[in-house]
Amino acid sequence: MVLATTLIVMLTFTAFASFAEPSPTEKGERDVPQRIVSLGPSITEALFLLGVESRVVGVTTYCRKPSRAKEKEKVGTVMEINAERIIRMKPDLVLATSLTSMKDMAKLEDLGIRVAAFDISKDLNHLSEVFLSIGRLVGKEAKARSLLEGTRKRLTDTRKAVAGLKKKKVFVQLGAKPLFGATKDDFINDLIEFAGGTNIFKDLGSGLISREAVVRRNPDVIIIATMGITGEKERTMWQRYKTINAVRHGRIYLVDSDMICSLTPVSFVEALGEFANILHGKTKKG
Repeated sequence: MVLATTLIVMLTFTAFASFAEPSPTEKGERDVPQRIVSLGPSITEALFLLGVESRVVGVTTYCRKPSRAKEKEKVGTVMEINAERIIRMKPDLVLATSLTSMKDMAKLEDLGIRVAAFDISKDLNHLSEVFLSIGRLVGKEAKARSLLEGTRKRLTDTRKAVAGLKKKKVFVQLGAKPLFGATKDDFINDLIEFAGGTNIFKDLGSGLISREAVVRRNPDVIIIATMGITGEKERTMWQRYKTINAVRHGRIYLVDSDMICSLTPVSFVEALGEFANILHGKTKKG
């Protein structure tokens, strides 16, 4: 089993064009979907947060949050879906990702099934836009806005709590084979910066890196997004590099990949609190 890879990192999205659509309230209650298929983990989590889980009839095998999502019928993975199974479910809305086969999406649309697709999100603003877009599509725009307002307050409180604290140089490892880290083009960069840290690879255009590059940039903290035992193996691997500050001071941490690699705005602020605690310990009161 390997670490969370780019595939999992890419499971949070920003909408292609759905923001231009009028809300279901404006179009009439008859347009609010009652049978929804989700093809992305963060989309599924958003639907549950918005209180429409009873309308969700299908999800992917990667949809593990919340735990109740595991009980829904599976329609494939993020990249490989069973279009025939989806058709048999008779959905009136399929929420897809940019990783979903365009051919499969076209097949569903040709049969009159409404499909909304979302692209990769690079920061918290995009996560929030997508969340609001999903709320509009399922007739829960007011609830989406309310939840977003709550996340803004929690975000402000956390940023106040870390203000003035010494910034830590941070390396977030997202994959092992190949070695992969978070750059500025990843919403994890926001997690690092909002928690009072500095992303050592913010300047890179690609997350593909070498161990030598990590050694040169000498992070104070290493955070490994892990699935299974691979994280422990990676921690042991890093402990060989005695000159890295994070190694010398025992600042290598394992976090569940689901906690940071597939997020809604709500789970973003939860992960932010965890990052702040990792970087600074018990943060001061805001």
